[in-house]
Amino acid sequence: MIEIKQLIHRMGVFSLNNINVFLNDKEYLVILGPTGAGKTVLLECIAGLHHVKHGQILVDGRDITRLAPEERGIGYVPQDYVLFPFLNVKDNILFGLKGKRISPTDIQQRLNSLTGLLGISHIIDRDVRSLSGGEKQRVAIARALAPEPRILLLDEPMSNLDLQTSKHLRLELKHIHRNLGVTTFHVTHNQTEAEEMADSIAILSSGKLEQVGSPDEIFFSPSNETVSQFIGALNILKCDKCRNLSTGLVEVECNGMSIILPHDEGPVEKIAIFPRDIYLSDVPPPGPSVNRFKGIITSVRYFDSTVRLEVQVGQNSLKVETANDIFEEMNLENGKDVYLILKLRRLKILDRKKDQ
Repeated sequence: MIEIKQLIHRMGVFSLNNINVFLNDKEYLVILGPTGAGKTVLLECIAGLHHVKHGQILVDGRDITRLAPEERGIGYVPQDYVLFPFLNVKDNILFGLKGKRISPTDIQQRLNSLTGLLGISHIIDRDVRSLSGGEKQRVAIARALAPEPRILLLDEPMSNLDLQTSKHLRLELKHIHRNLGVTTFHVTHNQTEAEEMADSIAILSSGKLEQVGSPDEIFFSPSNETVSQFIGALNILKCDKCRNLSTGLVEVECNGMSIILPHDEGPVEKIAIFPRDIYLSDVPPPGPSVNRFKGIITSVRYFDSTVRLEVQVGQNSLKVETANDIFEEMNLENGKDVYLILKLRRLKILDRKKDQ
């Protein structure tokens, strides 16, 4: 386990203010926050790249706050990977094992295991400068895991990858975590990434830890306005009725709105959806009528690149977010009728069992 106690650190414009975090062994924590929140600085403090004057970092009760990076038993993957261009893939991966008392047989076994786990066995003799972004990321992760660290730090591991590669790497990271059970800190500003990866989520804003909890706790019960604004002020609907339609599919009624969603784990108490995950149209959209509703715009707020609307659907007021240019094309304004689609795969569920 790892515990961070009353950590205070200032570095230029970035600061960490009284950070307290506790991670159980093998837990996967995602640190989520906007650019400039101090997420990378926090990882660097844990890794030993900054001299921490105030607070403690404990691993299994052992104080590592003043230890050199190589003495901490921590694997670190920085955002820009920092692969050595003068070494090939194999030598990059094994770089952290130099000087350690490990037999050649054990070194080869680790190499085979990690490259197989990450799907890079076929590129171990390649020049790292010839690799794609996804391949570089996998090599960097393999290098961090080669010394068999107790803790893994990942700084924005998906930020330089295209959407498809990022999706594949998320699946691979989950597979690695299940297989190796290494306690993990994963930094990102991407909420989908956090939701898919995390056992628990820590919201960091302006160097302050605003909330730590399960994904359900963060998304359904934000502790303050800062958290609520960052995650996008979820639309949360209380379900009055729940009816099974077939295996894995239910229909819920939320204050007059009938919504179909995938679920097979008992009665649904609440559902939620981000404003950005509601499709908006000024005309009735084609296709089946599932989870489609007509409403009236009651409020319009402009931001840098988006527009946030309040739309009244029966007795429910829904927050909807869309791009500025799309909103302008539809020529919408207060009092106009609009059509909404609640995207099936983006609906979040809180059932009574989880809430107890």
